[in-house]
Amino acid sequence: MPPIRGEIGAVGFVSRVREFIREALVEFRKVTWPSRQELVNSTAVVIVLTIVLALFLGGVDIGLARIVERILR
Repeated sequence: MPPIRGEIGAVGFVSRVREFIREALVEFRKVTWPSRQELVNSTAVVIVLTIVLALFLGGVDIGLARIVERILR
């Protein structure tokens, strides 16, 4: 009995997924991971810059809101 069309497609899909995972694992092994200290430093930089940017944008928002409020009075 010949295979049903969907079965052939499913088998091809599964083999492509397996090949993708295999290739991804090969690439994953090539990655140079940061040291713990580099990770801590990078995380600190991201947190500090996020806080600074949030404060800046908050200040701009408050300033523009006051300007618009004065214009609309």
